[in-house]
Amino acid sequence: MQVLREGNLELYLPDDVQAKKFDDSTHGLSHCMKAVDFIVETSDKIVFIEFKDPDNQHAPLKERKDFLEKLMGGKKDDHFVRKYRDTFIYQWAARALTKPIEYYVLVATSQLDAAMLLARTEELKRKLPLEGPKSGVWQRQIAAGCGVFNIETWNEHLGKWKVSRVSKENIDEKDRDET
Repeated sequence: MQVLREGNLELYLPDDVQAKKFDDSTHGLSHCMKAVDFIVETSDKIVFIEFKDPDNQHAPLKERKDFLEKLMGGKKDDHFVRKYRDTFIYQWAARALTKPIEYYVLVATSQLDAAMLLARTEELKRKLPLEGPKSGVWQRQIAAGCGVFNIETWNEHLGKWKVSRVSKENIDEKDRDET
């Protein structure tokens, strides 16, 4: 089993996938391009994954509240789209996009109900965009699918890729302020 970590969240992946942390120092273009947290490759797809943790008790309360307010008001949608697009361009330039791509955003808070998760997913689908222009001129998809999840829905829908919180004792100092 492989484990990827972002802040105090861990993603457990089976050994039959290739996975890497992408928004680390190896990215090299953080001054001009956003990056998703992880890239996972299975036998039939590539998955870009972004984690946000507004329930992280180590982040300042005001920042956590501001994040949730912006998220629920749709003001974080463009941020998620930019992370996807910049990662897509980066991977395209590296000739690493050989399979359909899906994009999963985990917002680790219990404050998002099913209706809010669906609204954020639908807006993400529209803004990426999944469908392309009505003219049908696109011959390739920007993304094959996407979804916005909380921990509960993530673990329900992506059962082989479990997410859990790390206990407070196991959190590295550098991971304490990430939301």
